[in-house]
Amino acid sequence: MRRIQSLCMMHYPLCILLAVLLLVSCGTTSRVPVTGRKQTLMVSDGDMLSLSTQQYQQFMKSARPSANAAATAMVKRVGQNLANAVTTYLQQNGYAAEVQHFAWEFNLVQDQQVNAWCMPGGKIVVYEGLLPVTQDEASLAIVLGHEIAHAVAKHSAERISKEYKNQYGAAILGTVVQAAGVSQGTQQLIDLVQQVGGSLLTSGFSRKQESEADHMGLIFAAMAGYDPRVATTFWQRMAAQGSGGGGLFSDHPSDADRVRNIQGWMPEALRYYKGGTTTATPANTSRSFRFTGR
Repeated sequence: MRRIQSLCMMHYPLCILLAVLLLVSCGTTSRVPVTGRKQTLMVSDGDMLSLSTQQYQQFMKSARPSANAAATAMVKRVGQNLANAVTTYLQQNGYAAEVQHFAWEFNLVQDQQVNAWCMPGGKIVVYEGLLPVTQDEASLAIVLGHEIAHAVAKHSAERISKEYKNQYGAAILGTVVQAAGVSQGTQQLIDLVQQVGGSLLTSGFSRKQESEADHMGLIFAAMAGYDPRVATTFWQRMAAQGSGGGGLFSDHPSDADRVRNIQGWMPEALRYYKGGTTTATPANTSRSFRFTGR
């Protein structure tokens, strides 16, 4: 994904807040919805939402909203259908407390990149250059499902936690215990977020995370009433763009691996698909999406 200018260069107090949080936290352990993967995070959902909301607002100040009213309405409609289905799933499968950390928003911007991204908390941007490749609403749902999955799986918080542990480890805690105010350890964490904080919100996910987002996104699209079987032909169109489609997919699995994985997940996705359509269908939020574990 496109690297966005560092949040902390513009919002220094938020960096202080994030740094303090990281310093005092021992991390929380949870499981990713749908896949059940275990993860340990050292940054809270609330602080990730604060960081991403302000970064998103900064981006939108300089972005040019699409002048295509029909396309804009489509992006918002498909996005909200997915958000409704995901919210229902979280509420009915033991993740109700997670819902408060999402403030869904969907925007289409004038940019010919084949690109889209979702910040923590559900702030989603689609670039006009993606729509000729998606071609239909179900394929757009596959992309938006993938991006929403990054937020639901807390991949950005996971990356920030990893960067923190890799660069400073347990040694920084000793510094904090001995210091008052903004210690050297705190400043080191501020420097970390300044260096990589903005990009950690929207890009550079590992292939493991990208594959997990493919899996979850396929399920989310099916939950929202979009035929997940369109995913195979959509990714084939993406492959024809060259280099996996550019910025959005540069760190993703290879085209062959992606299609093979999707085919493996398809029986699971079809269990969630309730005979919807490959065009627009409002998500039926009364459906029951029960996660039975792995």
